[in-house]
Amino acid sequence: MIDLDNPADTDVLVVIDPQVDFCPGGALAVPEGDQPMDRINALAERFAHVVLTQDWHPRGHISFASTHGAAPFSQTVLPYGDQVLWPDHCVQGEPGAEFHHAIRRGALVRAEVVLRKGYHQAVDSYSAFFENDRTTHTGLAGYLRERGLKRCVFVGLALDYCVRYSAEDALAEGFEAVLIADATRAIDPAGGAAAVQALAAKGALIV
Repeated sequence: MIDLDNPADTDVLVVIDPQVDFCPGGALAVPEGDQPMDRINALAERFAHVVLTQDWHPRGHISFASTHGAAPFSQTVLPYGDQVLWPDHCVQGEPGAEFHHAIRRGALVRAEVVLRKGYHQAVDSYSAFFENDRTTHTGLAGYLRERGLKRCVFVGLALDYCVRYSAEDALAEGFEAVLIADATRAIDPAGGAAAVQALAAKGALIV
């Protein structure tokens, strides 16, 4: 179990991609994506350690439907495997890549690390630990080990993609993983339910 009112010194709150483009009105809006932000900020106040991830794509990124002249949300096969083709989103330096305004005055202030992902032109990145080729490390696992952090508590967007794969990889890397369900939202509600079930089956604690 975990006491969210008094987290341990070896716990880290990992806030996944709380960015403008994933909130209502954004290029890849997650339904109710802005709703967890106050909850995330309140949690960040309680944790001694906070990490934020930030989707950070170059223009013409390989995961963008526009790069392939394809319809958004269609699928293709790339050298590293199956790939959903997304609307252009979280483009480096653009307003949509910025953190949600509530996060900028909350969890971001508490963050010890902001980890940018998805910046390699030829490979997408869902997980905070690996690019989608499953061989390119982001460096997060090494950082957590060096700091003696053992349990990752996941919140943010989107539950059925970046949150799920980050939590799965945390477990695979030997960390404990906790999902705070009411501090996430999914692109597809059915996908969100499946993500929760999959994480619980792999040993994650669902709060």
